[in-house]
Amino acid sequence: MNGKTPQSVRWYDAQMLMQSPSAMNTSDSDEGTPVSVKIRQRLLAARRRFHANDNIADFIEPGELEVLLDEVETKMKGVLASLVIDTENDHNTDDTARRVAKMYVNEVFRGRYVQGPTITEFPNAEHLNELMIVGPITVRSACSHHFCPVIGKIWIGVMPNEHTNVIGLSKYARLAEWVMGRPQIQEEAVVQLADLIQLKTQPDGLAIVMEASHYCMAWRGVKDMDSKMINSVMRGVFLKDSNLRREFLSLIPGKG
Repeated sequence: MNGKTPQSVRWYDAQMLMQSPSAMNTSDSDEGTPVSVKIRQRLLAARRRFHANDNIADFIEPGELEVLLDEVETKMKGVLASLVIDTENDHNTDDTARRVAKMYVNEVFRGRYVQGPTITEFPNAEHLNELMIVGPITVRSACSHHFCPVIGKIWIGVMPNEHTNVIGLSKYARLAEWVMGRPQIQEEAVVQLADLIQLKTQPDGLAIVMEASHYCMAWRGVKDMDSKMINSVMRGVFLKDSNLRREFLSLIPGKG
């Protein structure tokens, strides 16, 4: 953030606050202020970014997530009404707003609103220094552009050293799930995951390959069901050692 409040943010906050009879009171004790406005104000005060793929859990207070879910449900009812869907008489959609709110807040975008998984790190007591590969890890996300599903697999290669922290194999999957549980762009998601694993383990080298189907391309637009996107991040010795890089890629089925 550059310290200035974007015009769109100021307009949004003004509109949300106007819905409350206590619009002049913007403190957290004001029960009439929408919880999304409270969270947004904390983020702005801290000059913290809150893009679609950012985690904002540090700015959500206990009990607010359920209130946020209620707010999203209310807004979703408005979306359905604008789509001219008779939710009052259509038994298929009478609870759709609640279902969609729960899906976004508690499931597919959960990685935005909760703290990261607890990861226990162990010293590299055996001084392991050989290539380790974890995968394929199935990952699910949604593209930031259309909120359509992104479903794919990730392979992670780690080249440890004697100072590297060792984490359980399942923890790589939990970290991937947390990062992907937000609206994402695949290129950015892989970098976010690499940054996180690098921070947790401090290896000599880290390599990540992701292959995914994007339903913003399969379900809409050109409607191409067969296209996939593949991208990678290489760090440390994987960047410098072409033989190690080839070894990693050769051990990934269909990627060698």
